[in-house]
Amino acid sequence: MPRSPSSWNASASCRLEWRPSRLLGAMLALIGVLAVCAVLASGLPGWVIALLGPCSAAQASVSLRRYLRRPPRQLVIPYGEAAPTLDGVTLARCQVQWRGPLAFLAWRDAAGRRGHLVWWPDTLEARARRELRLAAEGLAVSARGAAMAT
Repeated sequence: MPRSPSSWNASASCRLEWRPSRLLGAMLALIGVLAVCAVLASGLPGWVIALLGPCSAAQASVSLRRYLRRPPRQLVIPYGEAAPTLDGVTLARCQVQWRGPLAFLAWRDAAGRRGHLVWWPDTLEARARRELRLAAEGLAVSARGAAMAT
């Protein structure tokens, strides 16, 4: 009988890289094209269409460029009571939520500023997804605190 691969090391930390999703970039581009088509198909006067068409195309391209140029981020969720870090900055509160194949990370840093990241299916492979699920369970347990028997 073949040996199973070594199991996940419970004392290892979860290290994940976030990067912009090409899938989301394609959807943003499609929304931009549809916005221009909506302006062209509207019943507005020609001079309004001539103003709004290029404006909607410019806004879509700026949004797409801004999203795709976001730098990669490095998330580390250590095992145990240690606080998670994002790009070396300690996160005061950190929460992972799942909605279908999407993973949402919401946090507050030490200064109280909020932040969030979303991992799309094309940016988080199956192994990393499992790793994040296990680390997120550990985060939830450490946030609630240890239960005490009375």
